[in-house]
Amino acid sequence: MKTREKSFFVWMLGLYLAQGIGAQDLNIDFRYNCARSDPGNYLSYTSAIRYIEANKDTFDAVSGASRQNSTSLFAPLETDIMGRATISKGFRGLLLFAVSSDETREEDNLQVYQEGQVITMEFVHRGIAYRIQTDKNRRISFPRGSFMKRTIGYITGHDPQVISRDFSADGTAARVDWKKVWDPATPWGRAVDAANPAQTGPIQTDYGDMMAMFNWDGTLEASLTEQSVLTITGTLRPVKR
Repeated sequence: MKTREKSFFVWMLGLYLAQGIGAQDLNIDFRYNCARSDPGNYLSYTSAIRYIEANKDTFDAVSGASRQNSTSLFAPLETDIMGRATISKGFRGLLLFAVSSDETREEDNLQVYQEGQVITMEFVHRGIAYRIQTDKNRRISFPRGSFMKRTIGYITGHDPQVISRDFSADGTAARVDWKKVWDPATPWGRAVDAANPAQTGPIQTDYGDMMAMFNWDGTLEASLTEQSVLTITGTLRPVKR
């Protein structure tokens, strides 16, 4: 989406918020096989603004992008009119797996597992590790559920991610030790390697920008089958700060 078009859609969403129009819901329906290639993967969503929607969008191997252009169409929903994030970047990144290649799942080392009724979703993208966890009822709450992030590496161009040896035995995303990532005792503020000035960071919350004009509020229902199929469904509403 061109910058001018994105700005217009963001402006329209802001106008809807200001006028208190009722049809403001963001409806999400996501299905993704976290373990293997699956033609049943998809991302669907509808929003308050006409044309910002997707109906079971999938990955297009020919173009290397989403078939319905849902990736760029979703962008105006992620920020306010000043460009400030309105939702967890980690959650947005999770949705993108449904409209990305299988290689993306491997390159970002997506891990999804369930302990009791709590589902944990972890991955590392462009050197930043993300973790999303449901509550004991398998619900993801917005805006302040369990969303965490931590800088553990970097990436240059189209090269593979470089991960600090503090978090990966061989410096690759494939060997990330997630226990070390989410252990606050693991040192931070150290150079990832000698080839780049990037440094590791502390554990941080990933709620979006607290200065944004609005945030998405509500709960989504998650489920994980024995075949590693993750689904996320539900409705969020924009709430002015």
